[in-house]
Amino acid sequence: MDKGYADNDPTARGNLSYEHADAINTAIRLIGIRHRALAAGVLAHLGLHPGQEVLLMDLATHGPRTQVQLAGGIGCEPPSVTGMVRKLEAAGFVGREQKPGDARAVVVSLTPAGHDLMCRLRAAWHELARQTVAGFDALPADQLAAVLTALAGSLGVARHGCDGHGLSPSPPPS
Repeated sequence: MDKGYADNDPTARGNLSYEHADAINTAIRLIGIRHRALAAGVLAHLGLHPGQEVLLMDLATHGPRTQVQLAGGIGCEPPSVTGMVRKLEAAGFVGREQKPGDARAVVVSLTPAGHDLMCRLRAAWHELARQTVAGFDALPADQLAAVLTALAGSLGVARHGCDGHGLSPSPPPS
């Protein structure tokens, strides 16, 4: 029997029963769908679409970056970042310019309007998290954040050899 589908020890992570696997996959799929819909509603008040907020917050945290750096930082493919940057530039939140010394690279930065948006965006991000966990009291917020962060990281490592944010994992301590 394939170890990944063994039913004899449902407590071992590698030996999930089909029922446990189905429940986990269904729950995560529904969380993704519902969270994205909730995010769309919260972000619409700012003129943003899901995904764009992460790009803006990355720029606010790290400053101007190339589109390749943004893609790695937010865990998206470069063509997705290019589309988001175009829309955010049209909205006046970011600007683009050629990287000095590298005509192929484009540097993206927040405009004054983008900087002005950040306080409201952070408040919306907080509200999104608040609404997401409203009524869920099985774990304190710090423990829930730790579990979800670990899950996101394990998905990145398992699938892409990255930490869930598009970055390579740190080597284990010696």
